[in-house]
Amino acid sequence: MKDYEALSRKHFDRQAAEYDARDTVYYSREGKISCRDMAAQLRDVPYEALLDVGCGTGFLIDLLAKQHPARYTGLDLSPEMIRMAKGKRIEGAQFVVGTADRLPFPDAGFDIVTCSQSFHHYPYPEKAMAEALRVLKPGGLYILSDTGICGIGGWIDNHILFRLARSGDCHTTNRHGIARMMEKAGFTVTESRQIRSMIYTVTGRKDAG
Repeated sequence: MKDYEALSRKHFDRQAAEYDARDTVYYSREGKISCRDMAAQLRDVPYEALLDVGCGTGFLIDLLAKQHPARYTGLDLSPEMIRMAKGKRIEGAQFVVGTADRLPFPDAGFDIVTCSQSFHHYPYPEKAMAEALRVLKPGGLYILSDTGICGIGGWIDNHILFRLARSGDCHTTNRHGIARMMEKAGFTVTESRQIRSMIYTVTGRKDAG
C-alpha cells in the first residue's frame, strides 16, 4: 500500500506547477467542479476552523477564504502541491505535508473537514474517515466530493486500470458506497448529491453528543 502513496506523491508533484492553469477532464476540471460545489454548500454555514484533506494547491481554501474569514488548514501528500499552496499566501491559512490516514492534528479541532477529488487515492480509506471523525468537533461536518462508479465499471477500474495507470489511484465507488462507508465510520449522512456525470458530494455529521 505504501507504493500507492509514493505513486500519488510523484504524480501530483509533477502536476503541481501547472495544476491551477489546466482545464482537463482528468483531475483539474473535476477538482474545480468539486471545490466550487463545496464552496457553495459552505457559503452560509458558520465555522471557525476548517481542514481540507488532499488540499492540492489550496484551490478550495482560496475560494473559501474569500467568502468566509476563518482558520484554514490544508494537508496534502505532495510537497510540491503544498509549496504551491503556500505561495498563494492565503490569509488565515496554513499548509502541511501529511497523509489522510495519519492526520497530525489533535482531537476535535475542526468544525469542518473537506476532501475534494483525492479520496480515491487513499490506500486506507476507512482509516482516513476515522481520522476525519477524530479531528472534527461534535456536530462538525465531513464533506467529501469525488468521482467514481461501482458495478463492473468500478471493478475494472479498481482491479485493472488503476494498477496499469500507476498514478496512485486505489479504488473507486459511487456516492452510495461513500455514504455507507461514512455511516460505518460513525457519521450521520445528511446529504448525498450527484453533481455532474460521475462527480458526487456526500456530507456526514459527527454526533453532537
